[in-house]
Amino acid sequence: MARVKGAMMTRKRRKKVLKLAKGYFGAKSTHFKMAKQAVYKSGQYAYIGRKQKKRNFRSLWITRISAACKMNGINYSTFMNGVKKAGITLNRKMLSEIAIHDAAAFTAIVEKAKAAL
Repeated sequence: MARVKGAMMTRKRRKKVLKLAKGYFGAKSTHFKMAKQAVYKSGQYAYIGRKQKKRNFRSLWITRISAACKMNGINYSTFMNGVKKAGITLNRKMLSEIAIHDAAAFTAIVEKAKAAL
């Protein structure tokens, strides 16, 4: 059998990493060793960031609902307990959107939550 050299696959692998490192500062965009480390680390940050984004949005929705609840004379935890007991199956994202865009509908939901307690 013929001898196989690894130059083609090595070049392909290095080009792939350097393409991902395009735009990085200094030698991290041109030197393979530094680019490899930077791409690995940026992948970790991206993975962590995708989880943090979910946390941050949930926190934002809760803050918005809490502010709207205070305007209707009820606190957040009591409101959520009432919503659950009333059988309203809206998630926090939808409740926050209603609180922002349709105050009258949110007030109606608050009244149902209060009645269920």
